[in-house]
Amino acid sequence: MAILKRDSHHYTYADYLRWSESYGEELIDGTLYVREPPAPSPSHQGIVLGLGRQIDTALKDKLWRVYVAPFDVRLPKSAEQDDQVDTVVQPDVLIVCDLQKIDARGMRGAPDWVAEVLSPRTARHDQLVKLPVYERAGVREVWLVH
Repeated sequence: MAILKRDSHHYTYADYLRWSESYGEELIDGTLYVREPPAPSPSHQGIVLGLGRQIDTALKDKLWRVYVAPFDVRLPKSAEQDDQVDTVVQPDVLIVCDLQKIDARGMRGAPDWVAEVLSPRTARHDQLVKLPVYERAGVREVWLVH
């Protein structure tokens, strides 16, 4: 499974809502990245599920929430309206402390914690493209799970 740029156009969340129908499409700084089949491996999915389950159990008495992909996270750069946001990611696992960020479309704003389970064909993208986006958005902690 590779991550490929769709084309050289600049897209926004409004565009993303019109054509995004599958897990793995992400919009980063206006560039659409598409996961090339096949779907994540059983090993990858098992790690995501196990990590999500453990975190959910650990947070059972907290008001925080854990989510797993596919779950759209809109990362505005300032106060732009949703339709103008040009970064939408789907972290493998994330924690949200401020539940006001959650809405019917996923969430708007930085998660408090993110985990990306690295696969041989996606590790470079996760480390070189997504990690700086998480840092810029103010994600407090990012785990890269090898």
